[in-house]
Amino acid sequence: MTVRDGGPWAVRTEELTRAFGSEIAVDGLSLGVATGELFGLVGPDGAGKTTTLRMLAGVLPPSGGRAWVFETDVGEDPEAAKARIAYMPQRFGLYHDLTVGENLDFYADLFGVPREERPERLARLYQFSGLGPFEGRRAEALSGGMKQKLALSCALIHRPSLLLLDEPTFGVDPISRRDLWLIIHEMVEDGVTVVVSTAYMDEAERFDRLAFLQGGRTLSVDTPDALRKDLEGRLLEVRVGSRSRAARDILREDPLITDASVFGDRLHVRVEDAVAGRQAVEAILFSKGFRDVEVESAEPSLEDVFMDQVRRGGEQGHEAD
Repeated sequence: MTVRDGGPWAVRTEELTRAFGSEIAVDGLSLGVATGELFGLVGPDGAGKTTTLRMLAGVLPPSGGRAWVFETDVGEDPEAAKARIAYMPQRFGLYHDLTVGENLDFYADLFGVPREERPERLARLYQFSGLGPFEGRRAEALSGGMKQKLALSCALIHRPSLLLLDEPTFGVDPISRRDLWLIIHEMVEDGVTVVVSTAYMDEAERFDRLAFLQGGRTLSVDTPDALRKDLEGRLLEVRVGSRSRAARDILREDPLITDASVFGDRLHVRVEDAVAGRQAVEAILFSKGFRDVEVESAEPSLEDVFMDQVRRGGEQGHEAD
C-alpha cells in the first residue's frame, strides 16, 4: 500500500459499518490514511462518503467495526480526537448575519484559539483564501465559492492535524473550485492530513491515494496511477456524431467488445487488442449504417476505471446470487 512519505496512520478503519434501520450506508469499510496524505473518498451519491466522514469526525457512532483517528478510537471516545480534527460538512454552519471577520472570530472562540495567536492565523487565512478585502462583508452577501472559502477558513482557524471535507467543491464555480484546491494542497504541504469526499471523477486525479466507494462498499483503494494500470484491456475513443448511445448499445452486444460507455459526444470502448479492436469497432458500426466513424487509441481516465469496477462488481454480485 503506497502512502505519502510512508508515515504512520492518521486514520484507520476496520470493518467500519453504519446502518440506518434496515438500510446499510457503510458496509465493512477497511482502510488507512497516512499522516500528511491527501486522501479521497470517491463515488456517486449514496456511496457512503458523507456517513464515513461523519463517523471519522465523531459526529455519528458506528453500528459496527472500529475507526481510529491518531490512535484514538472515535467510536469509544469521540471527544478525545475532536481537538485535532476539522470537519467541514456540505452545509457548514456559517452565521449569515455576521461578517467574514466575525465568523472567524466566533470559530476562534469556539475552538479556544488564544487571543495573542489570532492576528497571525487570520493573516494567514486571509492570504490564501483571498477574503481579506471582504472582512467586513456579511456572509449572506458572499458568493457560493466565497462562502465555501470562508467555511474552510473557519474550519482551519485552530490549526487541525486532520481536515475532513465533505464535497467542498459541490456547486462551486470553476474559479472558486480551483482556489479551494489550492488551499487544500497548501494545507497538505504544511503537513495537514486531508480526507476529501467527491463525486467528481476529474478531482480524483488530485489525490495521493483514493478509495472508490459504491453502495456503501469499497471497490478499491490505491494511487490514481495504479488504478489506471489495473484497467484490463485497451481503450479506444470512438466518435459517431450524435448517435453515441445507439452505437454503445450495438457495440455492447458484440463478444469482441469488453465494454462501451458514453463520455459526452464520444464513446470509450475497451477491447483486448488495440489494432484488432479498432478493426472490429469500425466493421461493426459500418455494418449497422454508421458512416462517419472515428476511432483512436486513448489513455484511460479514473472514470473509466470506476465504471469498470462497478461493472465487474455487479457481475460478481449476479454470479453470487
